[in-house]
Amino acid sequence: MHAIRDVSFTLNKGETLAIVGESGSGKSVTVRSIMGLLANNARIVAGRIMFQDADILKNTKRQLNALRGNDIAMIFQDPMTSLDPTMPIGKQVAEPLRLHTSISEKKALAEAVRVLQLVGIQDAAERLKDYPHQFSGGQRQRIVIAMAIITQPQILLADEPTTALDVTIQAQIIHLLKEIQATTGTSIIFITHDLGVVAGIADRVAVMYAGKIVEYGMVDEIFYNPQHPYTWGLLEAMPTLTTSADRLYTIPGTPPDLLAPPPGDAFAPRNPFAMQIDLAEQPPFFPVSPTHAAATWLLHPAAPQVTLPPEIARRRQIWAARFAH
Repeated sequence: MHAIRDVSFTLNKGETLAIVGESGSGKSVTVRSIMGLLANNARIVAGRIMFQDADILKNTKRQLNALRGNDIAMIFQDPMTSLDPTMPIGKQVAEPLRLHTSISEKKALAEAVRVLQLVGIQDAAERLKDYPHQFSGGQRQRIVIAMAIITQPQILLADEPTTALDVTIQAQIIHLLKEIQATTGTSIIFITHDLGVVAGIADRVAVMYAGKIVEYGMVDEIFYNPQHPYTWGLLEAMPTLTTSADRLYTIPGTPPDLLAPPPGDAFAPRNPFAMQIDLAEQPPFFPVSPTHAAATWLLHPAAPQVTLPPEIARRRQIWAARFAH
């Protein structure tokens, strides 16, 4: 089974790239590939992962360990599975610094206090000896973020870090990540299925479906000038202040079985705008702008015009009024 296929993107210094899609679209596998954290039965059969002009896939285990948690760090979805319940949080936050530098334990704990204060943990010095269960869910996620940033990584991989949190805490965590980025210049890959979260943090967006990127662009291009029917469905399913329907929209059907993927466009069986060619041939990327492209036959010059869903038509009107040049 090919969990991800032909995935290609760049990440610029100091920017946030959001990767969005339904569960099973390949988002987490993509970032775990970067960290070398794939399951034992998974392997990368082709491609490159370039960092600082070197291919990470050619690294030895020792080189990868030196990179992981140091230059590239990860924030996981569930802080309770990321934190050791038997170890005080001070030691856990300081541990990456102890592993990757020759700093003393005393200085590492002092730095742990600093980053815990940075992420908003009150009375950090007094709480170094507290255990994970003594903190709320939002506080635990802040502690996990502190662990990730203590080595001042160049890239931060955030795998659905707000999914288990309520909306208020979600907003606080997103604001925190933006503050950290503004202070340190860290680049962020933010994985989520929630487009509402993306609007508040991303510079660029890549939309994934069935293990492939199907559309990418600047955040305003994806939100107000989307081109792929799958992106349309994700946006239609997102409640807004203008939503008046009694029931929220859901994309019909289910994602394909990647053990036996359908021929042609993998989204075709769920796509109300699918054409005959979608059932036979995978679409290439068609450029929309220098920063925006989508893999859909609807962008082919010979494709028929379609009536846009009302929500997408509304967004296109906003695009025409505000953003089009």
